[in-house]
Amino acid sequence: MNRRNLPFALFLAAFLALTGCGTISKEKKSTAMDAALTAYGEAIRWGYWDMAYGYLHPDKRTAAPEYLENVRVTSYDVIQPPIMRNDTELEQVARIQYVHQDTQLVRSYSDRQLWSYDEETNAWWLQSGVPRFGYRKR
Repeated sequence: MNRRNLPFALFLAAFLALTGCGTISKEKKSTAMDAALTAYGEAIRWGYWDMAYGYLHPDKRTAAPEYLENVRVTSYDVIQPPIMRNDTELEQVARIQYVHQDTQLVRSYSDRQLWSYDEETNAWWLQSGVPRFGYRKR
């Protein structure tokens, strides 16, 4: 290679390296998204409330309310797969069927989930909150 082509070769190498890093970053974000959405859905489906509340953004996180011990989820189906709003936000809709064990009342709920990505922690956080399952504060 002659010296005249050296700046172009360095530019090309840097460009390819940066493009590759972008691809790895997108794959990392996508893998984290799949893992978070799947694990959150499983936590809701099987009544692992503390785990489900762990997906709330740390600024919004609270302990799982006691009334959830009376709720049994019978199905959790994603009816609208994740739609990216931008590079760091997505929306997903799940249909949740559940039973209040004390009343044996069967209900259905459309859970519109809003998630945001945190670059520092490589984590997706639930912004919209965990479903209340038809309970009101008394």
